[in-house]
Order: sequence, then C-alpha cells, then structure tokens
Amino acid sequence: MSDDRADAELAGELATQAGELLLALREETGFDDPAALRKAGDAKSQELLGAALQRARAADWVLSEEAADDLARLTGDRVWIVDPLDGTHEYGEEGRTDWAVHVALWQRGAGLVAGAVALPGLGRTLTTVGELTGADGGMQPLPQRGAPDGAPRLAVSRTRRPVWFDEVAERTGAVAVPIGSAGMKAMSVVLGDVDAYVHSGRMKEWDSAAPAAVAAAAGLHVSRLDGAPLEFNTPERLTLDLLICHPDLAEPLLDAVRHLAGQDATER
Repeated sequence: MSDDRADAELAGELATQAGELLLALREETGFDDPAALRKAGDAKSQELLGAALQRARAADWVLSEEAADDLARLTGDRVWIVDPLDGTHEYGEEGRTDWAVHVALWQRGAGLVAGAVALPGLGRTLTTVGELTGADGGMQPLPQRGAPDGAPRLAVSRTRRPVWFDEVAERTGAVAVPIGSAGMKAMSVVLGDVDAYVHSGRMKEWDSAAPAAVAAAAGLHVSRLDGAPLEFNTPERLTLDLLICHPDLAEPLLDAVRHLAGQDATER
C-alpha cells in the first residue's frame, strides 16, 4: 500500500470516528443549549483527532482549528490540517446535516496528498482514494460526474454570501443553493447535488484543505478565484477565496468573477 493511500485511509477512518462521536454527543446532549453543544463538539472531536494522530503519526505536525498553532510546523515536511467540526453553527441546529469533519495531509513539495471529509449527518465519508464504506475500511470509487445539464447550481454560504454572487449567478445563468459548512458545499459538488462552490472572503486552511483535496481527487477544478492554485501550511493559515466546480464551468465562472468583481474580487 502506498504511503498516500495509507494516509488517506487513516484520514477517512479518523474523520468517520470523529463524526460518530459528534452524532452521539448530539443525541445525548440534545439542543436545549446549542452554544454548549457546539463548544463540547469542538472540544471532544479535537481531543479524539489530536490523540489519534499523535498515536498514528507522531512525527508529523498538526494544524487544527481547535488547538494552539505551533509555527514550527512551517519547517515540517508533513502537516495534518484538521477541522474537528466544520459548520459548528449547523451542528447546533436540530435536524441539520450540512456540517462535516475535515482531515487532510499536506506534504512539502507535493501539496495536499491525502484527505477526507466526513458528512456524519448523511453517514458518508469521502476521501482522496474513494468513499469509505463501513467499519471494515472498504472503499468504493468517488462519484464520476457528468457535465452540468441545464442551469448550473452554485453552492453558496448561508451566512457569508459574496456581495457579487448574484451577479455572477446571473451572468452564468446559474441558480444559488445555500448550504452550511464549507465541507458540505464542496462535497455537494463531488456528489453532484450542485455544480460549483464559489467562495470569496478569508477562510482558514482547515476549512478548505480536506474539501480541496477530495474534490481534486474526484477530478474537479480547484483553484482560487483568479485561477491560481491554493497554498497550505502558510504562516497566515488563510485561504483567501475558493472555486470548486466541474471542469466545464471553470472558465465561465472565473471569467464572470473577473468581469464583475474586478481586480478587488479576492478582497470583497
């Protein structure tokens, strides 16, 4: 088994385990105090993932939303980029499934080499080597998407809609589909529920790393809004903007963003 495949399978197993913990916590705690539930979810998922990575990959660095950042990671060759609970707000809302767990691995000289996004509310975990299918660790291939048929469907944040999004949608003949977490929006493209995910405004690396890795493995276009590649394990820990889409939509969407948002698109 290649190292990348072993790392991807580990990412999938850990993301799934964290998702199961989060589902159980939801069931046990209930939704009477959403703030307390969200806080506990962040903490308990971080505890599980941090301990598991320490056991399995003790020589690697970890960059996580819920842990102190050791900038010595910048000298490391392998850095796990983790979001123990992506879509914390949605997690605290009863009935919502648009939240996720992200586990990705960045390697010096190669970029993102492995990743997994668990969608616990849907009972699915997508990785860079396939979709995890049960406790035995079996994998099935990632969905193979056909070209969009009809008006493109664009996933957009429920709460942080880019100011120019509606113009881009109009220019490309697209319809907006509001979705919660970044992981769910990206995986909705992978699964064919939408055709693209367009994001502007700063997001953290742990929001984007695993979704970008899985989307790229599924054959989708992944870039910044100016077409440049995403960068990870940076001092700022920021992804300034993001486009994940079917390859046929990449140029029309990039052109629309450039035309309507101008040179300041990545800052709006």
